[in-house]
Amino acid sequence: MKIFSRLYDRTLNWAARPHAERYLCALSFAESSFFPIPPDVLLAPMTLARPTKGWRLAMLTTVASVLGGLFGYMIGWIALDSIQPLLMSLGYWEGYLRATDWFLEWGFLAVLITGFSPIPYKVFTIAAGALHMLLPAFVLASFAGRGGRFFLVVGLIRWGGEPMERKLRKYVDLIGWISIALVALLIVLLRLTR
Repeated sequence: MKIFSRLYDRTLNWAARPHAERYLCALSFAESSFFPIPPDVLLAPMTLARPTKGWRLAMLTTVASVLGGLFGYMIGWIALDSIQPLLMSLGYWEGYLRATDWFLEWGFLAVLITGFSPIPYKVFTIAAGALHMLLPAFVLASFAGRGGRFFLVVGLIRWGGEPMERKLRKYVDLIGWISIALVALLIVLLRLTR
């Protein structure tokens, strides 16, 4: 199932527009707290269109994503009861409950892993706030996880160019499911070693 194919095609057009960086920052902020589309779908074609700006774009994406994560944290801290019906209606409630369990057991590591993986980061930002995770630890884990992910995307696009971008586009859903499986395996292994 190719969820992002049509949106990805549209972002190729956005990448060359004068305000593309603003769109990227807005998307990165929104995805970290409430929006379902990851910024990678805009970051990859923007890097392909202007490879020399790739590292700058990765940094902008990381900063905007962490700021969006702080907004999600604030939502969890202040307004979890108010947004619970919304989380339920959007299908995020089960994920939120899972995130809560992970936080109780893993804390920093849970934010780090979800920041890097395709698991919905927004669920963890809200859970971190609702559980009053130590804010500096949340910010550090977010920067490491999100930055690692976005710099990896830029590095792959710069290294592989258009053929790499085509491969990423072709296999984006498979890569996502494999990442989720690897995270689940990591959690099982960590539990077995305790």
